[in-house]
Amino acid sequence: MKRRTKIVATIGPASSSKEMLKKLIQEGVDVCRLNFSHGSHKDHIEVIKNIREIIAEINYPVSILADLQGPKIRIGNVKDNGVTLVDGETIIMTTKELEGTAKKVCITYNTFPQDVKAGEKVLVDDGKIMLEVVSSNNKDEVILKIIHGGKLSSKKGVNLPNTKISQPSLTKKDRIDLELALEQDVDWIGLSFVRSARDIIELKHHIRKSGKSSKVIAKIEKPEALLDLDDIIKESDAIMVARGDLGVEIPMENVPLVQKQIIEKSIEHAKPVIVATQMMESMIDNISPTRAEVNDVANAVMDGADAVMLSGETSVGKHPRAVIDAMNKIIMRIESEYEELYSKEIVPIKNHKRFVTDSICFDASKLTKRVDAKAIVTLTNSGYTAFKISSQRPKARIFVYSSNKRLLTTLCLVWGVKTFYYDKMVSTDHTIEDIKYMLKKDGYLEQGDLIVNTASMPIEEQGGTNMLKLSAIE
Repeated sequence: MKRRTKIVATIGPASSSKEMLKKLIQEGVDVCRLNFSHGSHKDHIEVIKNIREIIAEINYPVSILADLQGPKIRIGNVKDNGVTLVDGETIIMTTKELEGTAKKVCITYNTFPQDVKAGEKVLVDDGKIMLEVVSSNNKDEVILKIIHGGKLSSKKGVNLPNTKISQPSLTKKDRIDLELALEQDVDWIGLSFVRSARDIIELKHHIRKSGKSSKVIAKIEKPEALLDLDDIIKESDAIMVARGDLGVEIPMENVPLVQKQIIEKSIEHAKPVIVATQMMESMIDNISPTRAEVNDVANAVMDGADAVMLSGETSVGKHPRAVIDAMNKIIMRIESEYEELYSKEIVPIKNHKRFVTDSICFDASKLTKRVDAKAIVTLTNSGYTAFKISSQRPKARIFVYSSNKRLLTTLCLVWGVKTFYYDKMVSTDHTIEDIKYMLKKDGYLEQGDLIVNTASMPIEEQGGTNMLKLSAIE
């Protein structure tokens, strides 16, 4: 498949059977997301086992993303099927466990009474209910005025757009979930509610300490993250525009501009970027998306996102395969017609420690455009050149060869990249000819196609990329 923008699918009850997983992967899923906000460890282990068995069966790499819940704040259990909050009345939120009523509910955030101040807004159920802090006893209870009421039911999410939250980004639950994800050697770890680059540094420290190499995705869904965006992108391995909570925490009309800004900065730093939440939500029940959803997916592709993500559509939806099919059609159509998507030409920074490699990647992309080469082929052990070449968004296909098997699945998230296992490092010329032969034999390229190769010389040292070669398929 020549699709460049990748598809991330959340796995849940609707898609966790081995049979359905195999169908979704064959339909075009590049990354399987496990949402640790839901499901047991046993469920997640079973899904990971199934994915890896499928990869071995069909010989097609797929990435696994473990998405940590983070300090998600929720309402506790509410009596009956929910209660109605009336505008103008007051309600007490307590940190003590109890069954909620229209007068008093429990909140899962233990330092809530110490952190909030009078006048701050409290949004419940994605902002459908708006409350305002009247007073706090600074111990275990807060009195709030109901600004916009409505039906409140159990376990609804709470957002505090004006409050400086004291909870750490890695909660006790996250640490337990992280341990499991690292034991299972997943490719990517998603960190929710990132507020600063320090959150990423702390998570990476945990990963290194465990002797693992999972890469980190920073989920941007807090206003504080936008203030530290450059450093967060710098410290992260990838970024997710998590529009659900972000759209509640910041004014909704700012989200489209923020989305574009994050995508642009991520590409500039050669970091993969995912656009997530409510992309095709109507397809949880319906067999086809709304035209607004089609436009939303198309705009994310046109902005240059590495991947578009599905949540409830594939985890609990009625039509998981139809959603992937619809996503495929939208992406393929945009990529075939929208020329502005290609050739970003991000100029390397002089005196940067990887200036030589960065320059080779930059020139490889420019050269393919000038001579209409059909592919860029890179050999990499760390994956650095794959990230860099991808960020230039060449129109040529990007074929990545590596002896690092772990890298083959990790790179499934990266725009335009197709990976192959290769460990015959005899000489640079021999390797290039061998790969050209295989690409032609397997139908990826045809006789006469021009191809640009990048590699390190001498090849057996697997050092930084310092060589660029243009040749034709014979």
